[in-house]
Amino acid sequence: MAVPSEPSPMPAYDRVVLVYNPQSSGDGEQRARRCRATLEETAPQLAVALKATEYAGHARVIAEEEARAGRTLVVSVSGDGGYHEVVQGVMAAGDGTVAAAPAAVLPAGNANDHRRATRERPLVDAIAAARLQHLDLLRVSVDGDAPRWAHSYLGLGITPTVALELERGGKGSVREIVTTVRAFSRFRPFAVDVEGEGERRFDSLILANTTEMAKYVTLSDGDPADGLFEVVTLPHRSKLRLLAYAVRAAVGGLGPQPRTDRFAFRTRSPLPVQLDGEVLDLGSDRGVTVEIAPRALPTVV
Repeated sequence: MAVPSEPSPMPAYDRVVLVYNPQSSGDGEQRARRCRATLEETAPQLAVALKATEYAGHARVIAEEEARAGRTLVVSVSGDGGYHEVVQGVMAAGDGTVAAAPAAVLPAGNANDHRRATRERPLVDAIAAARLQHLDLLRVSVDGDAPRWAHSYLGLGITPTVALELERGGKGSVREIVTTVRAFSRFRPFAVDVEGEGERRFDSLILANTTEMAKYVTLSDGDPADGLFEVVTLPHRSKLRLLAYAVRAAVGGLGPQPRTDRFAFRTRSPLPVQLDGEVLDLGSDRGVTVEIAPRALPTVV
């Protein structure tokens, strides 16, 4: 787990902003209000504000504005996708290496991999304690564009697709079976040019700074603060072997995986990529470089 930072002579923040999407199908607004009420009782020294998003991408704007204001903890009351937006915002306000403000996530969505992988105590207790830990992020650059940041993973191919279908369908349900079979039947392998290796064909490629994906898939035994990320690959194989691989990931986990601080590839055709579950469409002949950003995200766990 992450190593706590040295104690500060003053609290790391004196204000908490809870960002939620009022249009979400989850219970984000209710959780945000309950969190505020609890903090007002247990940590009266903290000013706590609620901020509702009004459009797609608004969470990023709010997070950047709050990070620039100073001494604020920005909490995304959401799933991993909403937290992904908040991370973009606090990083945009920083110097390109470390976020300008601490951020955390209060689970209120379908997928909460990051919180499950890092949780040490109830979030309201961690917020009240105001002791920061620093976690790594993935820095994702596409042909020199402004970097994007991933708190958990970058994924291509079948494994993230099936994992997210399982999450949406619900474990043990008929819908789960239908959506998984549909994902397998429609899936086609993809090819990328891997730096230093040339063309490779994969059924799945995941660069992970988390140990879990979509509740049911255990990727590795990695540490989100060790300065490395895991490279989880599945070269193209038969559908039967692919299914066996997916079952192994869901039931027993994939075990130790190779680790690195940099991985680069170039697309050979248009290809969707998932960053913390958010989909980014890449065109053909796009160069992608993923690097670890050590201790880039101050947070409470």
